[in-house]
Amino acid sequence: MDFFVVDTNVAIVANIKSPQANPDCVLWCIDILEKIIQANGVTIDDSMQILAEYMAHLNMGGQPGAGDAFMKWVWQNQRNTDHCEQVKITLVNEDEQSFAEFPQDNRLINFDRSDRKFVAVARASKNHPQILNAVDSDWWDFRQVFEENGVIIYFVCPDQFEND
Repeated sequence: MDFFVVDTNVAIVANIKSPQANPDCVLWCIDILEKIIQANGVTIDDSMQILAEYMAHLNMGGQPGAGDAFMKWVWQNQRNTDHCEQVKITLVNEDEQSFAEFPQDNRLINFDRSDRKFVAVARASKNHPQILNAVDSDWWDFRQVFEENGVIIYFVCPDQFEND
C-alpha cells in the first residue's frame, strides 16, 4: 500500500471548485482520490493541522463532490492505520507556520507558509509519501529544491504547469 500526503487543492479541484483547473485535471483529481480511498492511504499529522485545512475548504458530510467524499473518508479513517498514517510534526512558530521537520534550506524561504505542514508531514513519515498537488504553482516553482531535500511532489495535473 502506498501512502500519500494530499494537498487540499487536489480535493478542491475534484469538487469542481477551482476555475484554473481544466476538465481533464478535474477527472484526474477525482480518479486519484478514488484510488487512495480504494487501495491506498493518506498521511496526516496527529495535531490536526491538515484536517483543519480540509474542514475549512471541504464538506465534512461527504457531499456533493469527490473532494468532499475524500474529506469524509479521511475523517472516518483517521485512526485506522490500514488507511491513515498519523505522524507527529513540531510547530516551531505558529504565526509563521514553521515546523521543525520542514527543510532548513534558504531557497525555500518564500514557499507558501500554509503548505509547509504538508512538507513537514511527508518528511516525518516512515513511508516517505509523495505530496499530491493539482494546480498550486508554488509546488511547481520549488519542485527541484524539494526533490533535493528528499520531498517528492506528484503533479496530478502537470499540463497546468508545462508552459511555465
